[in-house]
Amino acid sequence: MKLTQTRIPDVVIVEPAVFADERGWFMETFNEPRFHAGLRELGLPTPRAFVQDNHSCSKAGVLRGLHYQLPPNPQGKLVRVTQGAAYDVAVDIRVGSPTFGQWVGVELSADNRRQMWIPEGFAHGFLSLADDTHFLYKTTDVYARDCERSLHWQDPAIGIEWPLAGLNGGIAIVAPKDAQAVTLAQARERAATELPVWAPFAV
Repeated sequence: MKLTQTRIPDVVIVEPAVFADERGWFMETFNEPRFHAGLRELGLPTPRAFVQDNHSCSKAGVLRGLHYQLPPNPQGKLVRVTQGAAYDVAVDIRVGSPTFGQWVGVELSADNRRQMWIPEGFAHGFLSLADDTHFLYKTTDVYARDCERSLHWQDPAIGIEWPLAGLNGGIAIVAPKDAQAVTLAQARERAATELPVWAPFAV
C-alpha cells in the first residue's frame, strides 16, 4: 500500500499493491494497520474507525456534491471506483486551516485502482466520467440527515475545474438539492449560528 499526499497534505492518494498473473489479479482494498501506519509515516493523524460503507452508480456527466456533515457527525471518507471512472474532489472547509477554501481533484478509475482519503473537515464531490460508474466509500460516521450540508459545485470562490468537456454536452447532471446548495461564504455565515461551539473548527 502506497500513500501519497496531494497539494492539500491531509488529503492522501492510496494505491493498493496489486498481485497479477495469468489468472487475473488480487489486491487488499483496505488494511487498517497498514493504512494507519502509512498515515503516521506522513505525519498525519489516524482516523476514527470506519462505520458505514456506501455504493453509488452514475451515468456519465452526473455530478454529486459537494457534500459534508457538520459536527457532531462529521465524516472522513476513503473513496474508490470499482467500475468506470470519476473525477473526485475534496475542498478544505476547516476554518483556520492554511488551505481553507482550496480544493484538490484526482481521477479514480477501475483501471488505476486508486483510492483517496478525505478526512473530516472537507467537503466532497465527484463527477462521473463514464456510464455505469460504481463509486464506493467508507465513512467514519453514519449518515445524519440533520447534519448533512452541501456547498455549490460551481462556487467561484472555490473555482473547481471540473472536466466536463465531452460529457453530456458539457452540462453536469446535478440533483436539485445540489443545484440549490450554498456558497462557502454562505455556509460559514450559517455555521456561526447553527454550531457556534464548532464554528472555529469547520463550517
